[in-house]
Amino acid sequence: MGHKSANCPARGRPETSTPRGDVQRADTQRSSAQRANTQRGDRPTTAGRVFALTGAEASTFSDLVKGKGKAAGKDVMILFDSGASHSFISYACAAVLGVSMCDLGLRLLVSTPASASVIASELCVGCPVVVNEKKYKVNLIYLPLVDIDIILGMDWLSANRILIDCANRRLIFPQEEDELLISAGQAESLLRDGAECCLLLAVMSVETERVLADIDVVKEYAEVFPDEVPGLPPVREMEFSIDLVPGAGPVSVAPYRMAPAELVELKGQLEDLLEKKLVRPSVSPWGAPVLLVKKKDGGSRLCVDYRQLNKLTIKNKYPLPRIDDLMDQLRGATVFSKIDLRSGYHQIRVKEGDIPKTAFRTRYGHYEYVVMPFGVTNAPAVFMDYMNRIFRPFLDKFVVVFIDDILIYSRTPEEHGEHLRIVLEILKAKQLYDKLSKCEFWLGEVKFLGHVISAEGIAVDPAKVESVL
Repeated sequence: MGHKSANCPARGRPETSTPRGDVQRADTQRSSAQRANTQRGDRPTTAGRVFALTGAEASTFSDLVKGKGKAAGKDVMILFDSGASHSFISYACAAVLGVSMCDLGLRLLVSTPASASVIASELCVGCPVVVNEKKYKVNLIYLPLVDIDIILGMDWLSANRILIDCANRRLIFPQEEDELLISAGQAESLLRDGAECCLLLAVMSVETERVLADIDVVKEYAEVFPDEVPGLPPVREMEFSIDLVPGAGPVSVAPYRMAPAELVELKGQLEDLLEKKLVRPSVSPWGAPVLLVKKKDGGSRLCVDYRQLNKLTIKNKYPLPRIDDLMDQLRGATVFSKIDLRSGYHQIRVKEGDIPKTAFRTRYGHYEYVVMPFGVTNAPAVFMDYMNRIFRPFLDKFVVVFIDDILIYSRTPEEHGEHLRIVLEILKAKQLYDKLSKCEFWLGEVKFLGHVISAEGIAVDPAKVESVL
């Protein structure tokens, strides 16, 4: 027996599927009413497109893919349409899902190859759609669709880097490892939506340093390998001076703009330098800007842009050694050790009268270096000069020095133990400190200055060749 729709016993119950005839009637009625409403009033119009409004139309196109998914927790039929400018939902499907709508704010004139244009003006914002077991929030525009619940168009495909394989009628999803970084806001939003999260703590391995620390000669000279440079270096027989060309005057450059994360890093490094007394507050008329440069280990190095100062500095002509000349000394050696100084430049003081010239400007104040900074034009030459002076008796015998890198080479293991102790004794006496994690001892093959050195001979490091290619 018939009854009024208001008294229908099925009214209000959730539907597991939507009869296609009802969908078509509901969408057609809604579309007619919508056209009547949107034609009244002056609203901006923009163009959109879809390849198909019905399942029958969709089956005629090879570059459309149909599949099942979920929306608001219910099963839906989805059309993946690379020819659709936007993503759409049928009125009947929206009613079944119980999602709310809002005004689109304009008239979207949607054209199709097979049907007349349709005007759309309502939108479902952030509808939860699940495809391939992954949840997406999609803005869906209401459209009179038949035998299709949802169309996911180019806005969704491009935003999520999803491709359509037309030949096999399937979707190609990006590899998960491509998503390397999300913002804190995105993470918070995903967690609110019920996403699972795991916390990974990265711990730097110190196994290498433990093994090195067990070497007898390292234990014997442990004070040469501190975790940090203890502070100001002693007064040495050589200081770093900055001699200016005649007529040169002070130059001051405004600080560079930095990101908030960089400012945090800058502040921390400044505090560390001040604590070690390597820099001090300055009232100098000089001032260079600073920037942070990424290191190989992932950290950042504070660098001062001394280009303006360097233009006005008389160049030190002390020669750096030719690498091929250094390599010539190594023939016949079978045992090698390599020592890398810790912050080598910071182990030489700046001449008192030249300290103001090293001044640099930051968001957190005006400072000047008491020790030789990175980036000044004559620093490599001065440091090379100093290292050659202290190791001069042993150069070309069992020591090769290039700025702050030291290579000890020997013909036999017995000789090598003696040579290594001589070098470490000099470093201890001069209070020059080394970075243990970058040192290597008692090797049959060693990489030094872009070459691989062994008893078999010397060859260019393949890794350096690859980086050039």
